[in-house]
Amino acid sequence: MRNRWAVILAGGDGTRLQSMTRTITGDSRPKQFVPVIGGATLLDQTRRRVARSVTPGNTFIVVTEKHRRFYSPLAHELAPGLLLEQPANKGTAPAILYALLRVATRSPQAIVALFPSDHFFTDDEEFMSHVDTAFDAAQVQPDTITLLGMTPNSAEREYGWIEPQRSVLGNAVRSITRVRRFWEKPSATVAASLLERGCLWNSFVMVGRVDALLRMTRAALPELYASFAAIAPSFETTRERRTLAEVYSSITDVNFSHEVLAARPQDLAVMRVGDVGWSDLGDPARVLSTLARIGVESELAMSA
Repeated sequence: MRNRWAVILAGGDGTRLQSMTRTITGDSRPKQFVPVIGGATLLDQTRRRVARSVTPGNTFIVVTEKHRRFYSPLAHELAPGLLLEQPANKGTAPAILYALLRVATRSPQAIVALFPSDHFFTDDEEFMSHVDTAFDAAQVQPDTITLLGMTPNSAEREYGWIEPQRSVLGNAVRSITRVRRFWEKPSATVAASLLERGCLWNSFVMVGRVDALLRMTRAALPELYASFAAIAPSFETTRERRTLAEVYSSITDVNFSHEVLAARPQDLAVMRVGDVGWSDLGDPARVLSTLARIGVESELAMSA
C-alpha cells in the first residue's frame, strides 16, 4: 500500500441540504461535518471507509478556510500537512488539482483515489473492494483512470450518468470498460433510455496514477493547471499559504465533472460497481429515501 494515496474532498458548502443539517446541529455547517445518518459525521464515515484501502498517513483531506470552526478538531488528529486548506471554495477542479499536485510533491509515482465526503454506503467493505480492484488496474495499466460507476436501480434524473463503450464483458460486476460519454441530469426520457442501455451512475470516485490524472487535467484546463503548477515549489514551505491565496483570488469556480471528465472521456474507463447501497446525500429527499431504504426512523423524517 506504499504507493496508494487518497484525497477526500470536504470543501463544499452543502447548501442544498442546509434545511436538514440545521435541524441536526442548530447551525449552518456543511453536511460533511454533520452526522446525517448514524452517529458519526459524513466526513468521519468517509475517513473510516477510505482507511480500509489507504493508510491514513497517505490521505489528504481538502477543506475550505471559512469552515475552520467545524474542522478544527480534525487538525489535531491528522499528521502535519495532510489537511489542505483552500482559501475559498472555487469548485471541485481547483480542489482536486491542488491535492493532486500535493500528492505528486510527496510521491511522484503515487496511485490516487479521489472520494467525495458526502456519500453513504450500506456495505463499505464491498465498495472498497471495488476500489482495491481499481488500484490494481492502475498498477497494471499506468495510463488508466477508472471511475466507479454505480449500477442504477431507477431512471434517476438528478445523478450524472456514464455511458460505457460496448464491451464483450457486458454488464458483469467489476468489469472495466472505456467511457463513451457523460450525461448530466438527463430528461426523464433520456434517463429511462440510459437505464435500459446499461449505463451507470457517476459516483465521482476515481482512481489513477497521479501523473495520468494531472495530464488529463492539464489537457482540459491548461490555464488553471499552469496557475497551480507555478506555485508547486512553495508547497510544504512557509510560502504556501500566501501563494495559494494569490491563485485562488485570480480564478473562477470550475467544476471537475463538467470541465475535465466530460471533456476527456477518451482518458477514462469505468468499473461497474454492484449493489453496495450507495447514495449521494445531495438533498433532503435523497436523505429521506436512504433512511427509508435502510429502515431507520428519525426526527428528520418526521420533521420533513
